[in-house]
Amino acid sequence: MSRRLFIFDEPDQFVVGAVGEAGNRAFHLQARKGGAVVSVALEKTQVAALATRLDELLDAVSADPAATSGEPASAIQQPVIDLFRVGAMALAWDATRDSVVIEAQTQGEDGDYVEVPDDEPEGPDLLRVRIGPAEARDFVRRAEALVSAGRPACPFCAQPLNPEGHFCPRRNGQLN
Repeated sequence: MSRRLFIFDEPDQFVVGAVGEAGNRAFHLQARKGGAVVSVALEKTQVAALATRLDELLDAVSADPAATSGEPASAIQQPVIDLFRVGAMALAWDATRDSVVIEAQTQGEDGDYVEVPDDEPEGPDLLRVRIGPAEARDFVRRAEALVSAGRPACPFCAQPLNPEGHFCPRRNGQLN
């Protein structure tokens, strides 16, 4: 099967969203430019890691932490049809264009990010998005809010608490 590339330079929208109830949510990245919409599935931990790393990258390049795009936070466009599940991600700062490049690709054989030239016909599917610092800060804020809106964490082991509690490994398997 041929490799698929989805490249969005300055998309109309690049958001993270979730579908479902807390404890049973599916997380998605979605890019839209004009009529083209691409959604990919990822894990909550990947959303959290992306937000943290993106925030650190913006701080390192001295992007204004108070800057926002001025656009209201958008929800993901539904129905969500994921083109692939994200295995690895990469971030970069493009100093020539003062923008952030975010890449998400399918799982490689060893689980790591695989760098493959765009003109290579074989390799992992790839979503590449280029956004400005203000849009990146908006993305970070939305991702952090989305991650924190889930189930509360157990004060002993930090695993998510279900409404009926959970068997806590730090409390010798007792229901917490």
